[in-house]
Amino acid sequence: MNQYMVIERFKPGCMEAIYERLSGKGRMLPSGLHYVNSWVNKELGICYQLMETSDFQLFSIWAGRWNDLVEFDIVPVDG
Repeated sequence: MNQYMVIERFKPGCMEAIYERLSGKGRMLPSGLHYVNSWVNKELGICYQLMETSDFQLFSIWAGRWNDLVEFDIVPVDG
């Protein structure tokens, strides 16, 4: 299983909608994409998430569920 640092940049004015969707639907991860931990910056505009998967293509499915509210950078890391 490979680890990735996901850098989510919240689109302007979308923070409330992000937390509303998260509260109502959860992270909406496809099977095989695993959340490990996350941190939000002080300004509450960027979320850093450590995630694991054996199939990088799962990020496309997941990001498609959020890309109306968030911009993503997905970086492989050694863990």
